[in-house]
Amino acid sequence: MAPTNRNSSTTTDTWRGIFQYTLVLLIFVGLIIYALCTAWLSGRGSGTRSVIIYGFSILGEAMNQEILPTFQQQWLEKTGEDIGFITSFAGSGEITEQLVKGVPAEIAILSTESDAMILMEKGVIRGPTWKNLPHAGILNRSPIVILVRPGNPHQISDFSDLTSGAFELIHPHPFSSGGAKWAILAEYGSAWLTTGNFQLAVDQLTGIWQQVAILPVSVHQAMNQFQNSVGDVLITYEQSYLRGKALQNLGGEVVYPQSTIFSEHTVIRLDKHINAGQEELVDRLLQFLWSREAQAIFVSHGFRSVDDGLNTMNPAFGHIDKPFTIQDLGGWQQVDRTIFQEVWRDKIFPQMQNAHK
Repeated sequence: MAPTNRNSSTTTDTWRGIFQYTLVLLIFVGLIIYALCTAWLSGRGSGTRSVIIYGFSILGEAMNQEILPTFQQQWLEKTGEDIGFITSFAGSGEITEQLVKGVPAEIAILSTESDAMILMEKGVIRGPTWKNLPHAGILNRSPIVILVRPGNPHQISDFSDLTSGAFELIHPHPFSSGGAKWAILAEYGSAWLTTGNFQLAVDQLTGIWQQVAILPVSVHQAMNQFQNSVGDVLITYEQSYLRGKALQNLGGEVVYPQSTIFSEHTVIRLDKHINAGQEELVDRLLQFLWSREAQAIFVSHGFRSVDDGLNTMNPAFGHIDKPFTIQDLGGWQQVDRTIFQEVWRDKIFPQMQNAHK
């Protein structure tokens, strides 16, 4: 009698079991995806309508917890219709990539107008349509600030103090985060607008990036790392600082630079994804975003309103001696070409990568 090949039989049984398990798992996952898609499509096509909204990371809490529920209740009281929302919040660059790939968002709220310009260049929207919205599409603002550990052990008082020292600097990544782009503009612009010297501004920006040790993909992720005791210094939005302070999990204190930029966040109406039956609902929601009620909600969540009169409602907003805006630097087209491409991307970032090899 020929000997039995036990190893061969066992191996065959093992692979058969793995195949069967994988097949069952794929079928199970496929059924879940099918059920979710069916529920979503039936919701959009039946009595319960939804608006699809994509936005930059730190906006999610204010939108999901207060802005959208408030509008939902007002719409129900006015029309008797119970509507829903499908939302996604991540780094502004990541959101922009998803929109370019074709996600069916009807409204997008981006950290920078630069991302809106990308959507225009890629044919996602036709022209600078956001300019037709209230305040040229700017929804709210937040200055860029510096967070340090309790007691400010490295004696940081301004951006110029970040160019040297034995500390780890956390900075969100400009490839994926709109907040990171605003931070670069603050780091460069604070020196350029103060001195009028281009090379001094480049030197300050270069020195700061030589201190960068951690590059999270978004402002939200950067803040989470700082709150979990990672790094020594963080450059971020004032809004992120105020949120952490309100939740009592900040893990540090704020430094307001003498001169810093006010970020301006841009709303986009994605016309090609809005059918005739959705237009009134989408437009009413857009109108609501700039209403006094909605702007007051943003202020309560740490964003500065485009209606300056409302900003006195939040006494936690800090004072900045010499604030500036993107227009003071020449607008997005100019800074994209000069500061981001010619200075940061082509010179500073390669030096930083080589230093960390």
